[in-house]
Amino acid sequence: MGARALQISMGAPLFIKPSKELKSSIEIALKELESGVLPMIIRRTLPNGTYQDIPLKLLLEGEKKER
Repeated sequence: MGARALQISMGAPLFIKPSKELKSSIEIALKELESGVLPMIIRRTLPNGTYQDIPLKLLLEGEKKER
């Protein structure tokens, strides 16, 4: 979230509509994460050296089901 907040503070376009309640770039980045709109991929390196790319959106959906 720190990297995304830095991008926002440097003028990167937002993936959500800005609102008055979101005052800092970190709050905006967290709201983007909660909304599931961040186009991020987590790369998981496996013991055999290969890797698996997992979209962040997929991980968030799994977490919501566990709650």
